[in-house]
Parts: sequence; structure tokens; C-alpha cells
Amino acid sequence: MSNSITLQQLTELVGGELSEGAADSRITGLNSIRDARPGEVTFLGNARYLPALKTTRATAALVPDDLAAQEAQPGLALIRVKNPTLAFSLVIRHFLPPDAVFAPGVHPTAAVASDAVFDPQKVSIGAHVVIEAGVTIGDGSTVHSGVFVGRGVSMGTDCTLHANVVIKERCVLGNRVILHSGSVIGSDGFGYEMVKGRHIKIDQVGIVQIDDDVEIGSCTTIDRARFGRTWIGEGTKIDNLVQIGHNCIIGKHCIIVSQTGISGSTRLGNYVTMGGQVGVAGHLEIADKVMLFAKSGVTKSIPEAGAYTGYPARPLMEGRKMLSLPARIPDLIDRVRELEKKLAALEARG
Repeated sequence: MSNSITLQQLTELVGGELSEGAADSRITGLNSIRDARPGEVTFLGNARYLPALKTTRATAALVPDDLAAQEAQPGLALIRVKNPTLAFSLVIRHFLPPDAVFAPGVHPTAAVASDAVFDPQKVSIGAHVVIEAGVTIGDGSTVHSGVFVGRGVSMGTDCTLHANVVIKERCVLGNRVILHSGSVIGSDGFGYEMVKGRHIKIDQVGIVQIDDDVEIGSCTTIDRARFGRTWIGEGTKIDNLVQIGHNCIIGKHCIIVSQTGISGSTRLGNYVTMGGQVGVAGHLEIADKVMLFAKSGVTKSIPEAGAYTGYPARPLMEGRKMLSLPARIPDLIDRVRELEKKLAALEARG
């Protein structure tokens, strides 16, 4: 860490209000609330860590603006902000080294088709990149080492493709798209028909379209459509290790968390949130602002906004009730056995 800063300067940086601390105290780094040491700043972004404010060794903490002073240990400087998690990102940017400087140009080991369209003074193409025929790349985009961009791919401005990304033929990326290492965009959809005891492959001739400001995590796979497009809407964020099947439509500003699988031709509305390991069957419709808790299994369409959980997924309170029932089975078995003994005793007397 570097860039030592006073508490007053830090408060101004995040647009907060300083209390319970000296404005001229210096902060030399940042850390989590449990691991912070003297001289470091931390933050309270989740109420479950509130008890840690009593034990943290940090010099200062970013806290919600309505936090009572007695919730923190005496001597801990408090910087009050509306959103500590968001404000702390400004602190991170101050202390961490800057990102690598954008270096325009094409690495000599890159294999670039002669008809690829881009301005070599306004894009950065790394080592051992393969760019096939008919590709277009917008200004400000960075293609890191080992990336494969298939023929006819169209990429907007200010995109970032991290090392070893694969984009198959004719897929379309909007502006400011971020693809993390190992993601595969546009592999064939999983389509077969059984004919005379054999699986016959069904051609997949559509594309994947990824709209502006989408970010896709490492080793996530998005299958091309059988025909038409698999479509990821503007602003959607997809975690690592997610599978999205052919002809799916994912709405705008959705959040899809690791190990989720969405079967083909399912449509998500806008602002849908899926926790880790959610499974969704094919050809379903999920409404705007649906929240699916981790490990939920969606077997039929969900037409109304709200929170859902369980397998099959049900409205939150109903789903939680169903999830709790298996834990009662041992007790119920014991009660049934006791009743059977009593019934047998009564029959013996009769």
C-alpha cells in the first residue's frame, strides 16, 4: 500500500462526515474489518459484521450515516457515508497501484486477418491473439494474450477481453463489455435428436449478442442460438462458471451468480437476481425483479416479481417452510413408532 492520507482528506475523498476521530491522523492502508491493523481504514458494509466494530484494530471505519457511536469501540474514527461498500471502492482506488497503462498496437506474435477492421493506434492486441477474417473492433478495446476472435465477430468500443477468452464466429459485442479469462461465447448449443438409436446433431447457426456494459466471469459459457440469437441484455453481470443455453434471453441489469445453469430458450426479465447454483429448466419465462435464492430449482415459469427458493422454487416463505420439513422427519418417525407401540398394547388388552 502507498499514498498515505489524513482522515480529513479521506473523508473528503468519500464525501462523508468524520466523527470520533482526529482529522490529522494518517491512514496508510486498508483492510477487512477483522484483519485491519492500526493505521488502516476498513468499512461496515453488512450488518452481520457489526459486532466486529467492537474488536477491530483499524484506525478508522466507513460506516452507515445512521450508526450509533456506541456500536463501535472507543477511539475508532468513524466516517459516516450513505453506502459504505460503494464509498470504500474510492478508498481502494486511492491506495492500490493504477491499472496497466493502455498500450495501443498489435503484438508481433498476434495472427490478424488482413481484412480485420480496427485502428491499430486505438486498440491493444496482445501476444498470440488470433483474429479471423471480417472481425471489427471498436476504439479503446483491449484484447489480451491468447484470445481467439472468430470470423465476422463485431466488437464495440472500450471492450476488454482478458487472456484466453474465446468468441466464436459472428457473435456481437456492444460497448464496454468485459469478458474474463476462459469464458467462451458462441459455442454450439446442446441440440440433438434421437434417430434409430443414435443422437443426431442439430445445426446451431445463430449467434450470441452481448449488449453494452455487460461483464462475464471466468469460465462462463454462453451457447449460440440454434437460429436467431442468444441475447444478454445491457448492464447484466454474470459470475464465473455459469452456463447459459442456446436461444436464452437475459434481460437488462440482471445478476447471475456462480454455478447457475439456464437451459435453452428460457427468458429472464430485467433486474432478475439468481444466487449460486440455481438451476432453470428450458422454455420458461421469469418475470422482472425475480430473486432466486441459492440452490433453487426452477421447473415452471415465474410470472410475478418476488423472492423464491427451494426445489421446485416457491415463494420465499412457502419455500423455506418446505425446506425445513425434512429436518422434522426423524422426530415424526419416532412419534409414529411410539404410537404403534401404544396401539399394539391396546390391541393386546382387547
